[in-house]
Amino acid sequence: MKTNKRMFIIVIDSLGVGYDDSSEKYGDKGANTLKHIFESAQNDYQIPNLRKLGLCNLTDVKGNPKDSKPIAYFGKMHELSVGKDTMTGHWELMGVLTSAPFVTFTESGFPKELIDELEEKTGYKFIGNKAASGTEIIKELGERQMQTKEMIIYTSADSVLQIAANEEVFGLDEIYRVNQIAREITLKPEWYVGRVIARPFVGNSKDNFTRTSNRHDYAVDPTGHTVLDSLKENGYDVISIGKINDIFNTRGITKAIKSKSSIEGMDQTIEIAKEDFNGICFTNLVDFDAKWGHRRDPEGYAKELEDFDKKLGVLLSVLRDDDILMITADHGNDPTWSGSDHTREMVPILIYSKEFKESKELDDSDSFAAVGATIAEAFAIPNPPIGKSLLAYLK
Repeated sequence: MKTNKRMFIIVIDSLGVGYDDSSEKYGDKGANTLKHIFESAQNDYQIPNLRKLGLCNLTDVKGNPKDSKPIAYFGKMHELSVGKDTMTGHWELMGVLTSAPFVTFTESGFPKELIDELEEKTGYKFIGNKAASGTEIIKELGERQMQTKEMIIYTSADSVLQIAANEEVFGLDEIYRVNQIAREITLKPEWYVGRVIARPFVGNSKDNFTRTSNRHDYAVDPTGHTVLDSLKENGYDVISIGKINDIFNTRGITKAIKSKSSIEGMDQTIEIAKEDFNGICFTNLVDFDAKWGHRRDPEGYAKELEDFDKKLGVLLSVLRDDDILMITADHGNDPTWSGSDHTREMVPILIYSKEFKESKELDDSDSFAAVGATIAEAFAIPNPPIGKSLLAYLK
């Protein structure tokens, strides 16, 4: 194929397509996010565009049979990195191997030593300190915070430390200062979390508390040179939509667009597809993971996928003939599984272009980095150290 000028990479955050040999060590043997959300949903949800791209040929999807003649190349990718984290999954997609997992505090909250140091250096007391939904813990503790001037600290199944505070009481600058201190503290190896996130909210009671758009992520740099870095260094556009910019700590990004929802993220991707650019548009759709996977809501997950599928139909209609679209995921999050953690699973890879003359099932890739390697070959930039390009299969 000729060198491409535009590629679109969409990460359906947490859409795993079944366990593999590595899943057992994580307690995830038997997990299958895509299969189980449709099995467990009470309503009949249809994903015709994903189906014709070959997604339903990868695992059983109730109400959505396999397509006999998919229009895309389709396959599964195994994770090579350790763990099942958002950052390691995305970094591997772009050619970086993670050999030591980030620290998580899902089961027990943050250790007393960390909290003591945070309180000493910030001058505030902290409440909460557990794995929780951000909206729920603000509803639970927000009124107390406004009375006592304590700050709310919590985590999730990801390697993340989140601090919520009422921005009308504390002020954004003060909230950000506290989070910057938390970031410095959690660079220690024993407390090394992937992201510290400031979560400002407004309102005066549990009945009207709402999180604002002033969220700020304090991440860490990828541990290696990514395909995004190479694209930017070679003069290509790297447009991020959603939390991609945060996951890569702004590295390799030339334009960052924030999204308030996965649907808005798709709308933004569709608008970018109508513009001229020379490089990639890289989109993360976080609601699948944050709203439905972690909250163990297969009905919501299936409905969100149906809504995404409708937006996907619009995107397919506006793609140019020589554009390449790749749809994948960063890990699994089976809503029927125990707990609220991610699940270690294979992820889909769907590759589509209007120029393709044929389509077929691809051999399993041994790394998510097949995505980054394919991008690298398409734009004639240095190949990442892991991952095998799929470009030779695309006709």
